[in-house]
Amino acid sequence: MKKLLLLCSLLLLCGCSVVRIDTNSIDNIVNVVLSKNNDLYNQIGKGYKYYIPRGVSYMDTNDYNDVLYSDGNYYYLYIDVVSYYHKVVKNYEEDPNAYYSKKIDINGKQGYLEINKQENDRYFIEFMYNYSKIEVEADYDDINDIVLNTSYILSTVKFNDKVISAVLDDEFLVSEEKYDIFTSKKESDNFLKLEEEVE
Repeated sequence: MKKLLLLCSLLLLCGCSVVRIDTNSIDNIVNVVLSKNNDLYNQIGKGYKYYIPRGVSYMDTNDYNDVLYSDGNYYYLYIDVVSYYHKVVKNYEEDPNAYYSKKIDINGKQGYLEINKQENDRYFIEFMYNYSKIEVEADYDDINDIVLNTSYILSTVKFNDKVISAVLDDEFLVSEEKYDIFTSKKESDNFLKLEEEVE
């Protein structure tokens, strides 16, 4: 009996806190998710990593541009490692004519969320935070889910300073050599020279 009483009192005193996200409010979604300190990641790029939430799929990468997909919508993610490396802060002025426009400054990271209605009655969502930007074109009914997903993605972007420094270093870029792995080694001049030296 004493063990049960001790266990119950321990649970009452050390309870967990649950933060509820009101998915009907864009402000609430952004504030709650970006305020969390998430160390999750399941996607790694050249000098960065981030978390893709359940229901969002990775499609492709081209340099620092990733394409993600969820429920009929394509998410175009751009990681701005150059601005991160040089600590460039971009100023944003809220647009009173936009469907939604808000400057963001949470946990020392700046950005903005702007949503505009387009001529085709779809909405263009542009979310920039933590030196990363996601753009999505979607229907009105999908806006809150997209803001939730993009908030999770952008809040989890973490940079690897050593890798970024190496990639952006001038000497690294100048000394880069181009190799074509699809060219037959027998037809390559280098292979023939190497073969002659070995004999």
